[in-house]
Amino acid sequence: MQSFIQDVVQDVLKNNSDLGKTIFILPSKRAGVFLKKALSSSLTKTILAPEIYSIEDFIEKVSKLVTANTTTQLFELYNAYLNVGDYDKESFDSFLKWGQILLQDFNEVDRYLVDANSLYQNVAAIQEVNHWSINSDNSEMIENYLHFWRHLEAIYNKFNDNLLKQGLGHQGLIYKTSVSELNNYIASANKQHFFLGFNALNTAESILIQTILEQTNAAIYWDIDPYFLKDNIHDAGYFIRQYQKTWKVLKDKPLAGLTNYYNTEKHIEIIGVPKNVSQVNYVGDILNNIQNNTPETLRNAAIVLGNEELMNPLLNSIPESIPATNITMGQKLESTTLASFFTNLIEFHEQKTDKGWFYKHLLNLLTHSYAVLLFEANDVSTNQLISKIKLNNWSYINNDQISTLLPKNATVSLLFEDIKNDPNRLIENFLALISSMRSIEAVKQNPLLLEQLYKFFTLFNQLKDLCNNFTYINNLKSLKHLFKQLLSSETLDFQGNPIEGIQIMGMLESRLLDFETIIITSVNEGVLPSGKSNNSFIPFDLKTKNGLPTYKEKDAVYTYHFYRLLQRAKNVYILYNTEPDALEGGERSRLITQLITDDNRTDIKSVIATPTIQPITKEIEQVEKTKSLIDLIQQKAKKGFSPSSLSNYIRNPIDFYKQNLLNINEVMQVEETLAPNTFGTIVHDSLEELYTPLVGKTLTEDLLNDIRKNVTSSVARNFEKTYKEGNISSGKNYISFHVILKYIQTFIDAEVTALKDHSIKIIALEQSLSVPLEVPGLDFPIILKGKLDRVDEFDGITRIIDYKTGKVERRNVELMDWDVLTEEYQFSKAFQLLCYALMFFKTHPAENLSIQAGIISLKNFADGTLLFAQKESARGPKNHIINNEMILDFEQILGQLITEICNADLPFTEKEV
Repeated sequence: MQSFIQDVVQDVLKNNSDLGKTIFILPSKRAGVFLKKALSSSLTKTILAPEIYSIEDFIEKVSKLVTANTTTQLFELYNAYLNVGDYDKESFDSFLKWGQILLQDFNEVDRYLVDANSLYQNVAAIQEVNHWSINSDNSEMIENYLHFWRHLEAIYNKFNDNLLKQGLGHQGLIYKTSVSELNNYIASANKQHFFLGFNALNTAESILIQTILEQTNAAIYWDIDPYFLKDNIHDAGYFIRQYQKTWKVLKDKPLAGLTNYYNTEKHIEIIGVPKNVSQVNYVGDILNNIQNNTPETLRNAAIVLGNEELMNPLLNSIPESIPATNITMGQKLESTTLASFFTNLIEFHEQKTDKGWFYKHLLNLLTHSYAVLLFEANDVSTNQLISKIKLNNWSYINNDQISTLLPKNATVSLLFEDIKNDPNRLIENFLALISSMRSIEAVKQNPLLLEQLYKFFTLFNQLKDLCNNFTYINNLKSLKHLFKQLLSSETLDFQGNPIEGIQIMGMLESRLLDFETIIITSVNEGVLPSGKSNNSFIPFDLKTKNGLPTYKEKDAVYTYHFYRLLQRAKNVYILYNTEPDALEGGERSRLITQLITDDNRTDIKSVIATPTIQPITKEIEQVEKTKSLIDLIQQKAKKGFSPSSLSNYIRNPIDFYKQNLLNINEVMQVEETLAPNTFGTIVHDSLEELYTPLVGKTLTEDLLNDIRKNVTSSVARNFEKTYKEGNISSGKNYISFHVILKYIQTFIDAEVTALKDHSIKIIALEQSLSVPLEVPGLDFPIILKGKLDRVDEFDGITRIIDYKTGKVERRNVELMDWDVLTEEYQFSKAFQLLCYALMFFKTHPAENLSIQAGIISLKNFADGTLLFAQKESARGPKNHIINNEMILDFEQILGQLITEICNADLPFTEKEV
């Protein structure tokens, strides 16, 4: 295959022996590298090289202006906005939300040489109509809004004038100026111009190229197949057909550069793949297959990313067997980890309040990979600070707490200095942090990270100069908005050899380049083509009237690039996402439909790459009981099984194994709001503290009224003890505090009401019991231990009471079949009550006991004390009395459960929870 560039070079060399007197103008800089290669391989002797320009560089040369960077343009635009019109202006951070759109409109207006005076008068008139009101007077807000539209033309003129005074310009202004400077350029030009591979030209480009073609010995080569030109409705030839009709220099003349390659035989596969990441994985499979079967076709191959966000996952999907790749597109700075570090730092300082830093923001910063890198390189440990935050439930952390727990260090000072909302100071700290990172050994050995650091160093120095020259960035909010906007537009350019290896590029980077093997991804509506997005202040109808491009022209641009890639290619793989997503692209692109329905193409294979879906079978986890695990179980048995740990085993043996044997618990976290277990602890401790003076006494209304006075102070003390330094003065914790107060006051009120008809005597509170069990077949001691929340006498009957802050229902403590106790977790509360009763019986062996055991659920307190009961049938009578005979039966069931736990031949097997 001979490329378009090679065709042009051969044609130019036929008639030009002195290339030193020629200028080549190309659509992109990237194509210039391939042009130089084609020239060097075609020449047989040393000559002076021609001048080679991208169209942007060439027009900049003609205009004699320098392109201002995006940041400078935004600042100058805001400056113009402030100095035009006498009405309330928005702040700089508000301006940043729409300033980029206005900048794009000004660019477009100038590139297409539109009469700005007429255009913006029409825009203002449309806005007046849109906000027409029956009231004669507009509100102040509407008037300010309309003032903006009325002054758009003045803002435009002021903005352009300010840039021209500095010898600068935005792209549109440079294009517009180049047209007025064109005659001067032509008068001084003494070289032959060659324009290569252009398609969609704006008005300024069109005039410039036509004028040079008409007035000088110049030539233009079109990179298109006649197949698209002859089809009057095919978008791939839309623009060039227009130029044939309207350019005098092209009328009745054959177009140079045309070649008939499109209808040659090709291998074309259209592959539907679910989701974006699957597409890049499939690209890896395609490359692997080609490498194994026809590796020679990869010598001239390219991967064109419709969605450039897929570059990073693509790099991880390329097989190691591929000898070389070259990235011909930039990586967006916003996708780097370093960008998230600096963004986090700006937000971290921006979100500081009078109380200090919110713990989540601080922890996010402390655990960020680059913060960890800085800390480790400077021998700073943050473990003590992190542990203290979690242990003491610090919701907010101030500088004093940080300085106490972190060593005095330059890095620590840079991260946590109180910058008092001063963006200049924060930028200085960022530059110092970058210098500190550069000196770290791990960074020195990472060229990509060094390149990223240099890019951010340049960016922050640019911001520093702008902050010194303009006063708009006067707070961290403005700095954050500007920084994020810069991140979205700035790219990190990769350096490599564009002549070797598989080229990875975006659609626009492919201009003028030809490849034998092409893989195109994300060919979906909304991606290729990009869809009907109208990110502009200029209405569609006005754009059409003034010759400005709309989504229709953008669709034609994408169509041209898509089909141009296919012209000379022999192997084409087109991938699209089969799962439409509003954010990641819609259904299969119309470009694919157009290609498939082309009657002249019979070499297309269309497939859906669906993986073989295996039925989901959840693997049941099992843990074999090794000798060391049996030893661990025996140690646990000697220390004591608690009713809750045994209930955990009934619920799921794997949970028992992890939590009760291995002591693997949840990671300690800050309780921003009160956790359920903390809530329960505070309730239990408060009730114990309040009722302890009443142990051994028969309750009276006066005694209960006395302890009622201490409820608030007791709950506050226990909050402080259990919730450490957590804040309870506001939010959900404040509500939780008053809920606990209400629970306890309601509990005391219920006791007062019960005293009218019953006698209650407190026997013990929070009584810890530990009793040995005799389990047949086990030759080591078994201990059952637990804590009884309350033991009392109710009308002479001893009761064991367990407090629960969660919801418990009566059906959870009433049994018909004893076997369900160790099989169904819903009866775990009944199981626990019987464990408490067993311990109580064991500690009172000489007494002929008959007791009751029940739960007081504070969440459904209206149900009263939920006493354990044995029933013979669902509707039969209930027996609430627990006696020796019942305890003996339960002890046998408990022994069987413990034997199962200790049985070396029975693995711990996961249960469905």
